Amino acid sequence: MSPHPDAPAPDAPGSEATGTGVHVPAEHVPAEQVRAVHVPAPGGGRLWAERRGAGSPVVLLHGSGMDSRLWDAVAPALARHHDVIRYDARGLGRSSTPEQAFDDVADLGAVLDHFRLPGVALVGLSMGGETALDFALAHPDRVTALGLVGASVSGHDWPPSPETTAYADARRRGDAAELAELELSVWAALGRGAPGGELIAAMVEENAARRIVSEHHLAGAPARAAEPLLGTVVAPTLVVHGDRDHPEIAAIARRLADDIPGARGHLVPDADHYLPLRTPERLIELLLAHLA
Repeated sequence: MSPHPDAPAPDAPGSEATGTGVHVPAEHVPAEQVRAVHVPAPGGGRLWAERRGAGSPVVLLHGSGMDSRLWDAVAPALARHHDVIRYDARGLGRSSTPEQAFDDVADLGAVLDHFRLPGVALVGLSMGGETALDFALAHPDRVTALGLVGASVSGHDWPPSPETTAYADARRRGDAAELAELELSVWAALGRGAPGGELIAAMVEENAARRIVSEHHLAGAPARAAEPLLGTVVAPTLVVHGDRDHPEIAAIARRLADDIPGARGHLVPDADHYLPLRTPERLIELLLAHLA
């Protein structure tokens, strides 16, 4: 059983839990082992993270209202070629609940510092893609490549719609059940019967109440606007989105592919916003080619 998200971290700084009760330096942990740790978060709290594989480092970032299980079908395959780290964003999954304002970009930096990684490839979906892009703009020397999957982008002006109004109403009322229902109907349009459907529903429903708390504290993060700065991105960039994703995500994907120098865009059939669980094989193929 995983530790409670607010429990003290089982690892000491610079070490990783091997499942044997013995902590050893991270660089000495065998590549085939999966290591789960709790990373100290800026300002307090813990970020649950998992590390597996060996090779050039890749960090996987999930979207809002979900957790690192988003990468269940992708991480093991990437880890055959890369040192793969995935983590639960603040207040979601097995990470601790925030009690004050926090910043996802600073949290990502804390993860990289904990694992002593001066440079990494970042692969993020939705909010995770936005965080990855913001980090790449702030710290270009630390990002070797970007994979933006169904990504949002800071500074984008989302058009008003009935669904965005419904989301705001559900958050204001603290209605976790309605928020989860909206998430699944708008963003997981292929339904529970499609690949990954049951896990998607479980992630969304289990994180809905925590998401409301997390997003309340995230509102205090520094305002960023990556959209007008896309032409300054220097990391090799892959842009991917599904043909059944939200229309505004498709518009953002086109903007990313057009404005980031040298970016390559790919449209993946039979995938909604939860692409890593809907079509993992195609995403793995694209990522391995991009990160080679």
